Amino acid sequence: MSQQQRDAINEMMSKSPLDVGGEAIEQRANFEKMLTARPLADDVTTSPGELGGVPVLTIETDGANHDAVVLWFHGGWYAIGSPLTSAGISSDVARRTGARVVSVDYRLAPEHPYPAALQDAGAAYRALLDSGVDPQSIAIVGESAGGGLAAALLASLAEAGLAQPACAVLFSPWTDLTLSGETMTSKIGIDPAFVPEKVRVRAAEYVGSSDPTDPSISPIHADLHGLPPILIQAGSHEILLDDSIRLARRAATDDVAVTLDVTPGVPHLFQAFAPMLDEGDAALTRAAAFLDHHLSRPANTI
Repeated sequence: MSQQQRDAINEMMSKSPLDVGGEAIEQRANFEKMLTARPLADDVTTSPGELGGVPVLTIETDGANHDAVVLWFHGGWYAIGSPLTSAGISSDVARRTGARVVSVDYRLAPEHPYPAALQDAGAAYRALLDSGVDPQSIAIVGESAGGGLAAALLASLAEAGLAQPACAVLFSPWTDLTLSGETMTSKIGIDPAFVPEKVRVRAAEYVGSSDPTDPSISPIHADLHGLPPILIQAGSHEILLDDSIRLARRAATDDVAVTLDVTPGVPHLFQAFAPMLDEGDAALTRAAAFLDHHLSRPANTI
């Protein structure tokens, strides 16, 4: 990555109109405006639908064999974001893997605190299985809060004895809503966009009256035995770095085949900048290779 690329990304993030700790409805509008300003590529098609009563957006690219399904959970600190705001990165992954992305529009806090998002995630995954999709042709991918949600979903499936997907990819997952990670303070001033006091607002909204140490809220405390192979990617300049490190440690301790992939000198969810950031492009190439290695590709899915 050139210094020029790094500086451009940092300036873009530091000057973003998004206020992570601001009023949710206003920030949802800001976030959507930011992330949908650039149209999707001409080869991308999107179609709304539902799974298990939960709204979803199916994202496909032309000419791809869509036998495999990526169940996607967007980021946004559990309070903002949607399948549309993550369609740039999710469509890029769809193109690189030839998979069909089904992005889940789970309910958001503060209107719908925990366990609403996890309930929606579980309903969507179960509906995908009920529709006849082989779990070995399903991958779960989550970004930021969606990465934490994906990890919590996988742990809940293991606890319930349900079939696990083939694998999971977690981009900069938010896995500790107590905000106790060492990098939550050591990366202040290094992370170009986020500070703990702003993140704390969103954490309180999602946790509500529940205990933030609940493993279903902060999956660094979950029993991860029985989970499928997991790839965790993070940047060394993000305050959530320790969330990725500790989740990987927990997974390794619980006998999960886990890969922790930390890219130096880049911020939170740097993969979303793949069109203008060499390291983002390279990280998505590694993520796509991981998905291709683990996903089964039957003749038909849904």
